[in-house]
Amino acid sequence: MAANKSKATPISDIGEFGLIERLTDKIKLRNPSTLKGIGDDAAVLDFKDKEVVVTTDLLTEGIHFNLMYVPLKHLGYKAVVANLSDVVAMNATPRQITVSLAISSKFSVEALEELYEGIYLACDTYGIDLVGGDTTSSLTGLTISITAIGEAEKGSVVYRSGAQKNDLICVSGDLGGAYMGLQLLERENEVFKVNPKLQPKLEGYNYILGRQLKPEARVDMLKIFNNLGVKPNSMIDISDGLSSEVIHICKQSKTGAKIYEGKIPMDNEVKAMGNELNINPIVAALNGGEDYELLFTVSLNDHEKIRNNPDITVIGHIVDASEGTMLVTTGGSEIELTAQGWNPLK
Repeated sequence: MAANKSKATPISDIGEFGLIERLTDKIKLRNPSTLKGIGDDAAVLDFKDKEVVVTTDLLTEGIHFNLMYVPLKHLGYKAVVANLSDVVAMNATPRQITVSLAISSKFSVEALEELYEGIYLACDTYGIDLVGGDTTSSLTGLTISITAIGEAEKGSVVYRSGAQKNDLICVSGDLGGAYMGLQLLERENEVFKVNPKLQPKLEGYNYILGRQLKPEARVDMLKIFNNLGVKPNSMIDISDGLSSEVIHICKQSKTGAKIYEGKIPMDNEVKAMGNELNINPIVAALNGGEDYELLFTVSLNDHEKIRNNPDITVIGHIVDASEGTMLVTTGGSEIELTAQGWNPLK
């Protein structure tokens, strides 16, 4: 969804303060913990007896996203979701965000309004408040930095370090979709570079495209945990691939893990795209990232509570650190997991 080029307004025409006013004049505050949002030197939040979690994520054009096939509205939405997912992974409820941008002169006011449409849609969807941020110039491209703030009841925050031997290793939803959606978009982008007149072949893959372009944070899992009477012992969101996240939990918890290839949930579109591109779908699930599902461990005693829940799949169990972090293949052999997921510094 490209900005309307016929009425593009240079940012220099309205200046920084005019831009801020134009992008933020529709903000509505939703949470009682937000005492003051945009309009002063700082936001004012009141969490009383709650525990507060804060996380920041940085997205840079050419590294984290490609505007050749990522619409600005989708980018704004996804940038917010990536941060909310980190809050949820702490077993906390997201309440506020701040948004900071570094913008090059190639972006018009209307283009940034399109970006903010996605940001506001995420705020509406998840009931969060945009309470501040910053804007500056960039020599090239676009950089987005979002900070998310969440709250949790005292003693309810879940860390990566709480996994215990014999815990069940679980995931929400299914994995590999975002990676396969990215591979499809990259393929069609390469075709477009060669022949811009060819229409992209995206039919039949709405699910994996949505997983890449418009992911969702699993805020709903907080209610599911509460309804089931389950509190995870450890948790992390799957942003860098399942392998990396299992290793993170095991390292922080000083344990090992065994996960089973045949148990890892994947959508049929992931498998179909894998066949089309000659990519093993399990590679997408283990190393792809950006699924924003939750990886968590629960006590073995909670198995009966979770076993019939359609949003939760048990994929393995926690073992002693001496046994390593292993993938058990469908053939029964064991392969050590390696962190081959997203690494922006490579």
